[in-house]
Amino acid sequence: MNVHAPLAAVELDPATSSFAADVTAALSQSPKKLSPKYFYDEAGSQLFEQITRLPEYYPTRTELGILRARGKDICSIIPQNAALVEFGAGATTKVRLLLEQCSFGAYVPVDISGDFLAGQAEELRKDFPALDVLPVNADFTTTFALPDEAKAMPKVGFFPGSTLGNFDPHEACAFLRSAGDILGKGALMLIGIDLEKDERILQAAYNDAAGVTGEFNKNVLVRINRELGADFDLGAFVHRAIYNKERHRIEMHLIAKKPQTVHLLGRSFNFRAGESIHTESSYKYSLERFAALARGAGWESKSSWTDAEEQFSVHALRAVE
Repeated sequence: MNVHAPLAAVELDPATSSFAADVTAALSQSPKKLSPKYFYDEAGSQLFEQITRLPEYYPTRTELGILRARGKDICSIIPQNAALVEFGAGATTKVRLLLEQCSFGAYVPVDISGDFLAGQAEELRKDFPALDVLPVNADFTTTFALPDEAKAMPKVGFFPGSTLGNFDPHEACAFLRSAGDILGKGALMLIGIDLEKDERILQAAYNDAAGVTGEFNKNVLVRINRELGADFDLGAFVHRAIYNKERHRIEMHLIAKKPQTVHLLGRSFNFRAGESIHTESSYKYSLERFAALARGAGWESKSSWTDAEEQFSVHALRAVE
């Protein structure tokens, strides 16, 4: 790795400094690997919402179907006037189903994308005027404080969309332990988990014909260029998603099409033709393997629900007392 003068002066606030540190560390690894949490700036969040509406992308519509069909069963185990804490809140489509069917005292959406979060919170306040909507702009993978208004209420965590599958198993355990610490003993967690299935369905879902997933994947490079003054050539990288059978996961990569050097904050990062930046993993579980992982992280399984084809699952967990 060579060092040279920065292309331009970039002022870094604390959040951007953390982003810069993570990116430079990730690009210094071999193989190179970026955290998927950095997909979700405002543009990335909007692109992901487009993905959820693609015909090939089954998880969102399947999970919504489970929440609609099993709403009464889910509400029956939720305490009255609880605080619903959504980790990594995006668009409100799924949480609205819970808010319409269950009686919550407050909704606490937690997300790293502040502008997107504020906009979604404002829309919910209009549609649920009696509900306290208390957004928290934070990285949900780290420890954060709940709003004072929610602290005395029973807690219910909400983590839909199989986002847990983006974590390696040891990271998933760490997140579940952290969530348990934040929510407190006896809290509930509703969590969406994608299930193992035919590889052809997975390949189609992450390599859509319209190319939206590829645009979403490349947007992390757009963000690095914009926020950190890097000079990634977007046309020199191609999106690729593959299924790793041994690890039960889809892997998303950005593949360098030619040898190149990228400059970032006074450093140079060299790429060989065909070299990959691993940007995301999406683990697929059996019901039994997920229940075992949750037990190891301090949660006991109370109930689980699937669609008729058993493509997706929603689990109700309780933090061990």
